[in-house]
Amino acid sequence: MVRRIASQVHKQVSRLMQVNYMRDEPVWYQAVLQFPPLPLPPRAPPSRPDVEAKTPRRQLTPNSKLRPPKNQPLTVSYLEDEVRRQFFRDHPFEAFRPVSIVEGGLVEEEHPANGKGWTRLSQRGKNPTAEDVVLFAVSLHRHHKVSLTVAYTRAVAEFRALRGEYDIANTFARMEAEAYGTVFPSEIDRTFEKEDKVYQAIERKKALDEGALLARKRWKAILNVDSGMGNTWSRGQEYARLQKQGVLPTHLVADDQAKPTEDELFGNSEAEIVAGTPDFLRVLQQHT
Repeated sequence: MVRRIASQVHKQVSRLMQVNYMRDEPVWYQAVLQFPPLPLPPRAPPSRPDVEAKTPRRQLTPNSKLRPPKNQPLTVSYLEDEVRRQFFRDHPFEAFRPVSIVEGGLVEEEHPANGKGWTRLSQRGKNPTAEDVVLFAVSLHRHHKVSLTVAYTRAVAEFRALRGEYDIANTFARMEAEAYGTVFPSEIDRTFEKEDKVYQAIERKKALDEGALLARKRWKAILNVDSGMGNTWSRGQEYARLQKQGVLPTHLVADDQAKPTEDELFGNSEAEIVAGTPDFLRVLQQHT
């Protein structure tokens, strides 16, 4: 049965019972007929911007019967959102700083510097973030009874001072490291290094010998070209001629053993072939 809404379930069951699809009446059927489910509220009509733009809307007057709906959601607003919005208006480039949003398995504990004990922004570190400034301004406003304007101005002033100290200390640390011989590559140099590694990997792959490449691959047959069969193909004529003469096929011998010539192989009798040629499959012995 297809999925139905609550007000359509008993109607669908009655249709199935009429066509004898359901022979037994469900236990809840009579109860639902006596106390049917409440109808769902009407859905809002789809928006039609093309039509509504051409049709002038009726203006609401004090004597008009059209009233706005009573059930409207309340506006959810936090003081931190207002301070954060104003902070990023004044410092738009702070939004470009990378921030990690990865959450751990446990909730991070609150910083010990909070509430009335949080009087200076530097209590949470020498390099504060934008979120620290927002929380510090709200903390001054709530716990120290400072107006929001004064609290925001003080938080921003301390933030700029700490950020300036951090940049100056970072600059002098870099200059000191360069004086001792440290080289800091730029982003362009790092990109070139990555490209060189890719090119070197391609060249190294080409430099590998053929045996190493074949050893990497599984189920790869490694054949020796010089297998003793010759470089010409007789199209099976030699094999057919030997079959008509009754000469049985032989197998290749090891390298340390002397290989019989064609005259010795095909000119002698079968007894001599058996005695002089190794028979791995015991084909010749069974024939004799």
